[in-house]
Amino acid sequence: MEVKLYQVDAFTDHVFGGNPAAVCPLGGWPEDSLLQKIAEENNLSETAFFIADGAAFHLRWFTPEAEVDLCGHATLATAHVLFKHLNYNKPELVFRTRSGELRVQQSEHGLSMNFPASMPEPVSNIPEALLSGLGLESAKVFAAYDYIVELDSEAQVAALKPDFALLAELDGRGVVITAPGEKYDFVSRCFFPKLRVNEDPVTGSAHCELAPFWAEKLGKHTLEAAQLSKRGGIVHCEVIPGNENSGRVVLTGQAADYLQGMISIS
Repeated sequence: MEVKLYQVDAFTDHVFGGNPAAVCPLGGWPEDSLLQKIAEENNLSETAFFIADGAAFHLRWFTPEAEVDLCGHATLATAHVLFKHLNYNKPELVFRTRSGELRVQQSEHGLSMNFPASMPEPVSNIPEALLSGLGLESAKVFAAYDYIVELDSEAQVAALKPDFALLAELDGRGVVITAPGEKYDFVSRCFFPKLRVNEDPVTGSAHCELAPFWAEKLGKHTLEAAQLSKRGGIVHCEVIPGNENSGRVVLTGQAADYLQGMISIS
C-alpha cells in the first residue's frame, strides 16, 4: 500500500514557521488503527486524511495519540494541498468532518476557513492541577473544549513555563493561556499534553474559542492574533455572530510547502 504524503507549514508564509501538518489523500478509508499508526509515525501534532465525498471531501484529523474533533492548521494544510497540488479549481472547498461542514475559500490574505464558534464560560471551581501546572496562585479561568486562562500581559504568556504532567491530569482537551497583545489584538499559547502535543505551535481550533472571547471583550469582530510558540504564527479572525451556539469564526492564514513523499506499507 502506498499513500501520498504532503507536509505543510500552516499559519505562516515561510517554511519552518507556523504549525506543520501532514496531509494524506486517500482513495478510501482503511482501518482506523492504520490511520493512527501513520499519525504516530509522522509524529506531528496532526495528520489529516481525506477522501472525495461527492462534490465535497470527508476530512479526519489524528494526533500521535488519538483522532480529534476539530483541527484548524491541518484543515488549512489540506486546503493548500487541494488548491495548489491537486488542481482543485472551484472557488470553495467543502469538508465533511466530526465538527460538521467546514468551508474554505481562497482570499487575499491566504485561505479562509469557516468554523463553528465556541464561547468560553467562566469556571468557578478551578482545578488545583490547572493552577499548579501553570505555576499560578490565582487566575481568571474559562472553559469551552479547552480551559482558557486569561493573563494580564503578553510578557506573562511568553514567560510561563508549564508542568505538562500536571496539565495532563485535567479533563477537557487542553489548556490555552491568553492575554492582550502588544502588536496584535491578543496572544496565546496552547498545551495539549494528553494528546502527546505538549505545546502546539499554532492552533486554529483554539481560535474558535479565543476569537469570540476577545471579540466580546474588545468590542470588535475582526481581530489579529499571534500564537507565541517557538515557531510562532499569525491568525486573522473574523467572528460572525449567530443565535445561541450557532456563531461562526472565519480563520485566515497562509501555508508553505515543506516536503512531498510516499508512505510505503507492506
